[in-house]
Amino acid sequence: MKLGQPATMTHEDKRNGATTLFAALNILDGTVIGNKSDHHRHQEFITFLGRVDKEVTAEREIHAIVDNDSAHKHKAVADWLKDYLRWTLHFTQTSCSWMNAVEGFFGKLPTAVSDSVEDLKTSIHDFISLHKEKEEKPLKWTASPKRLVTAHQRGF
Repeated sequence: MKLGQPATMTHEDKRNGATTLFAALNILDGTVIGNKSDHHRHQEFITFLGRVDKEVTAEREIHAIVDNDSAHKHKAVADWLKDYLRWTLHFTQTSCSWMNAVEGFFGKLPTAVSDSVEDLKTSIHDFISLHKEKEEKPLKWTASPKRLVTAHQRGF
């Protein structure tokens, strides 16, 4: 700071590290499966898909709605899917409303400042566990099919 000049501050938050969260939200019953990782690469995504595959009843098809992240579109993921035929990935457009359902869920995560990545991971784990105990319920669409079709026809 110089004499006669106002103090300045960055617009960015202080970062204490980062973590990646892969999460599956079952809209039929509200269950959530979450994996925390230090990286967001195709290897971790495949590990997460494997976990979901084990936890979802074998008779069910799995339709996963994912964004266009390169980890989701990697050749190794496509190769993995060839061996797990009950899986179908659906890729959203940028800022698609489907992501709002997922972001709405994690928007309930308390926004306390974490001093470390480990604190953040613990907070996420505790949040998912609490949801499993108290709040699992189906996602209910509030818009009528007619309203959705009309919005689609006019281009949203």
